[in-house]
Amino acid sequence: MIQNQTLTFILAGGEGSRLYPLTARRSKPSVLFGGKYRIIDFTLTNCLHSGLRRVLVLTQYKSHSLNKHLRDGWSIFNPELGEYITPVPAQMNRGEHWYEGTADAIFQNLNLIERSNSQYTMILSGDHIYRMDYEAMLKSHKASGADVTIACMEVSIEEASAFGVVVINENQRIIAFEEKPDRPTPIPSNPEKALASMGLYVFSSELLMTALIRDHQIKDSSHDFGKDVLPRLVRDQKVYAYQFGGERGRVTPDRYWRDVGTIDAYYKANIDLLAPVPPLNLYQHNWPIRTYQQQQPPARTISGASGTDGVIINSILAGGVVISGGNIRDSILSAGSYIDDRAIVEKSILFNDVHVGTGVKLKNCIVDKSVTIPPEEQIGHDLAKDRQRFKVTEKGIVVVPHGFIFS
Repeated sequence: MIQNQTLTFILAGGEGSRLYPLTARRSKPSVLFGGKYRIIDFTLTNCLHSGLRRVLVLTQYKSHSLNKHLRDGWSIFNPELGEYITPVPAQMNRGEHWYEGTADAIFQNLNLIERSNSQYTMILSGDHIYRMDYEAMLKSHKASGADVTIACMEVSIEEASAFGVVVINENQRIIAFEEKPDRPTPIPSNPEKALASMGLYVFSSELLMTALIRDHQIKDSSHDFGKDVLPRLVRDQKVYAYQFGGERGRVTPDRYWRDVGTIDAYYKANIDLLAPVPPLNLYQHNWPIRTYQQQQPPARTISGASGTDGVIINSILAGGVVISGGNIRDSILSAGSYIDDRAIVEKSILFNDVHVGTGVKLKNCIVDKSVTIPPEEQIGHDLAKDRQRFKVTEKGIVVVPHGFIFS
């Protein structure tokens, strides 16, 4: 099996500054998603179902929460069989600096590639939401005789400037790589679309090591795959595109892939789950998303002190949630949240252990964990007032930070 010849790196050390304050105490891949998951669970689940059993998670920024999650939820492989999901912190293995770019993160761990004796190296990002069968991509890489294979997807020309854009010939070979171009090159068959890199790569291991050593020797390199390494390889190596969404045998072909790098993108990706037919189906039984789950009782509703019944409309509730006479609409509530009498929660995302007091009104909010909102408080209804206390995004999403104490 080709998976047995493959070493997998997951890049999970990013600061995630655009997700602040959700990343004030945790790295971007360990931010909660969908009421019970962490963002990195989607990439790890893809590895699990794709048969990848040698996985190294490169961590750096505020990694304790992520390390704990990997220990509690992903200690599922047997090291005695050569299987593992192992966090690898930045250790200054080569030089006196932390990871300085995606390529440098792998370069500083070349010894792990050498020790693995792997024929192929897969490099993934730990901060995207999607399902994908990596085995299909590995087989495509081998069948094409490629030195490098880049996973790609079609995006609109307007969106393409935010990505690395690849230009291919009729055989899917990449003939140019444009990193976040002002004027992206469109697909020949559709001038309104471009082919964007998803930041997922398969390398022949020997070539990868050679390319990273070469990149390290270039003084003005930013040591980034998209900016530096891949454009050079496209010129003199066989680099092919693998178009996302083709692996229909095992994964629902929804072609859903989201970079949740901003608060607004993160909020929308969560709320997408509430659609009557969600673009990402969490209920696909042959590809379940794995995570660590606290031991919590089932969610329940009870009548509040005023006699008002708890009401839940088009929402997702994790274990341990109690609705005590509150009203929940189009929202996602994580484990241990408590909604008190006459409270109204609309189009909001609540993290673990949030207590919403009597008569509170929340709208278009993200409330981080361990927050107690006092009775009659209103958030999301007066953005001018909210900006004096909280971060408010361009699209009007209010973010209440972890452990916030109301005066």
